[in-house]
Amino acid sequence: MSRIGELFTRKRAEKKPVLIGYITAGDPSPERMPSLIAALERGGVDLIELGVPFSDPVADGPVIMKASERALAAGMTLAKVLDLARAVRLQSEIPLLLFSYLNPVMRYGFSKLAADAKAAGADGCLLTDLSVEEADEFVAPLREAGLDTVFLAAPTSPPERLRRVADHSSGFVYLVSRTGVTGEQSRLSASVGPLVESLRARTALPLAVGFGISTPEQARETARLADGVVVGSAFVRIVEAQGAGPGLEPALEAFARALKTGMEG
Repeated sequence: MSRIGELFTRKRAEKKPVLIGYITAGDPSPERMPSLIAALERGGVDLIELGVPFSDPVADGPVIMKASERALAAGMTLAKVLDLARAVRLQSEIPLLLFSYLNPVMRYGFSKLAADAKAAGADGCLLTDLSVEEADEFVAPLREAGLDTVFLAAPTSPPERLRRVADHSSGFVYLVSRTGVTGEQSRLSASVGPLVESLRARTALPLAVGFGISTPEQARETARLADGVVVGSAFVRIVEAQGAGPGLEPALEAFARALKTGMEG
């Protein structure tokens, strides 16, 4: 069982939700990333999604799009994201999920990524724009390397696609709370509950909900429905606001703690 599977198994036994934090690798700088991840972990984040910066992140809202631009300008690449995973492993056993678009991984090579990601200490991979109907070539080498493959299920996904998502996923299934691009929202979508119920009928895997969750209240509401809560843009906005200043780590830690307190309250 991967670190991701072990995490969800432990949290289910404790009857506690998992807090998943997304951060764009390389923003504000590659060198700063281990410190930011340590701050998120201190604040209560249980699993880190390492966003691989990409020049055309079509599923991301403006906050993460600008973060990708900053990270690319700082010289971040997929190979350097793996270097970051190695650096994190020197100080932490927190589960790491590579969150990427298909293009950088195709250029790197599925089999090469599987071997290198495993060696670097990563635990799984999610390709946001990979069609689950065409995913076998991607899933096979990662599973063989002992890495989890996480897929997205959306409110608009028909039953057959939900079945495929469940079959191709390991570790957990990522449920998109609403259609459109990711970004902070004022309220949780009404489509979350029915989507959770639909996936519960198809898989015993843990379910994590993301896209638009940005407050402790929304995190609490989501945690009542799912096994995990994913927060991305709200963390990335803190990075944008703080930049490379000394207040960045304390701000990330404090916000993570507020989310975790809200989820468990």
